[in-house]
Amino acid sequence: MDAFYASVELLRYPQLKGLPVVIGGGRRKVDEALEQLAEGQTHADIPLEAFARLKDYTGRGVITTATYAARQFGVGSAMGLMKAAKLCPDAILLPVDFDQYRHYSKVFKDTILEFTPQMENRGVDEVYIDFTDVPGGQRQGGRSLAKLIQQTIFERTGLTCSVGVAPNKLLAKMASEFNKPNGISIVLEEDLQSLIWPLACRKINGVGPKMDEKLMHHGIHTIGELATKSETWLISNFGKSTGAWLHRASWGKDDNPISLNSEPVSISRETTFDRDLHAVKDKAELGAIFTKLCEQLAGDLQRKGYQGKTIGIKVRYANFKGATRDQTLDIYTDDAATIRQAAGLCLKRMPLTQKLRLLGVRVGGLIKKSDDTKVESLSTPVESSDDLIAQMAEPAS
Repeated sequence: MDAFYASVELLRYPQLKGLPVVIGGGRRKVDEALEQLAEGQTHADIPLEAFARLKDYTGRGVITTATYAARQFGVGSAMGLMKAAKLCPDAILLPVDFDQYRHYSKVFKDTILEFTPQMENRGVDEVYIDFTDVPGGQRQGGRSLAKLIQQTIFERTGLTCSVGVAPNKLLAKMASEFNKPNGISIVLEEDLQSLIWPLACRKINGVGPKMDEKLMHHGIHTIGELATKSETWLISNFGKSTGAWLHRASWGKDDNPISLNSEPVSISRETTFDRDLHAVKDKAELGAIFTKLCEQLAGDLQRKGYQGKTIGIKVRYANFKGATRDQTLDIYTDDAATIRQAAGLCLKRMPLTQKLRLLGVRVGGLIKKSDDTKVESLSTPVESSDDLIAQMAEPAS
């Protein structure tokens, strides 16, 4: 899907089309005011001056996504909102609305499944499909089917998507980025040298910043340059499995099939504070945040139909260093109070000598919850969240 979150917001606020718009952070007073519509007024009637501007933002929030008009200023996902404000101060800032995004994601994926059941879910806005056996799927090298999918999704959602067609997932992923937005790109094996090799190594799905930095240290900037290195050389410099994978990827080889059962390993919730918080001085605020995270996480588990038994926490300190703690229960749960109690026990093992900038809670060891699964709670009483937070500042035993 093209700039998915931003595109969903433009359905609600069509007057923002063509403008730089950034999605990020929670709801603010100005955002609440946008919902106070006069009788007979719609969201499309809200004047531009009523929307929040990026230049007025203060805090530590990050960008979830941005419209293509905003991206032209160098603004992009995961960038701090304060940093983005320096690049595009007049961009319009909207809060994240996950309920809306989940709704349109479901419509998008349900539409895909009407064409083929061979679909791999890759998050809220992306899927892989295998259309090898779809009747008529091979016409025009897959272009006809891609156009039909695009048209059907647009008719049902008003949203556009970009499609990459290739012999395998590796090349299809890269091809999907060629002609955004609303584009179709077909990459065949014979197109490797002309279309794939000139690309930066970061375009390979799985090559992150650290690996890319190491490749550049060896003078390797493009996929074509990577392809000139022997498998033996790559293994000696990157390890057996990674080196072999890099060699295959540079030659466009990928045998990974469509995964129809992509079950999550864990589900988490975390938040970055607008200011650094102290475990004692700000214990009431931290306690409320801690409880809310556990409640939101329990809601996520219940909505998705999962229970877990490994509860963990994550903190990031003012110096950007982080730490984690977790513990495994004897029961599977999706209960907010149980998650809070177990996470609180993890917090007790987390010594704090400086302020916090981030707090997160995670549930792992997931299983699908059946209709007859019994939800259990811990038998020990739940301490107040304030007490738990305060104990975080005590030295660890």
